[in-house]
Amino acid sequence: MVVKTTELPYIRRCVELAEEALEAGDEPFGSVLVGADGGILAEDHNRVASGDRTRHPEFELARWSAAHLTPEERAAATVYTSGEHCPMCAAAHAWVGLGRIVYVASSQQLAAWLGELGVPAPPVRTLSVEEIAPGVVVDGPVPEFTERVRKLHHRFHRR
Repeated sequence: MVVKTTELPYIRRCVELAEEALEAGDEPFGSVLVGADGGILAEDHNRVASGDRTRHPEFELARWSAAHLTPEERAAATVYTSGEHCPMCAAAHAWVGLGRIVYVASSQQLAAWLGELGVPAPPVRTLSVEEIAPGVVVDGPVPEFTERVRKLHHRFHRR
């Protein structure tokens, strides 16, 4: 894993967005889209509490990038996220041609945490990004923030 110190503010922002989602009554996921120049292009957090289970921040950022960025800009961008992309989001990421993904907690870690809490398995198989989109560069987990993300999920599911 190659996560630079200069990337930690983006990762920290993802966790803050996950906290905002939790405070809004939603599942704690947050994501930030960063351009090649290091500028934040867009950010979002989970919005599935609305009833639309596709309102993941990674999916929203993929759609935003398709509407607002050139293919070259998308390829040079990085998505920072509190949790590894689910299969739906990994596919959207690959289909629009986004670049690298950096995640705090892996899908495998999340599945283990939810299993500890007795949360039923999701309707879609938990797979790594590499299994869905083998051409995407992926870095994670980021141990400095993993425990913080784990605690957010525990808070959400213990309600």
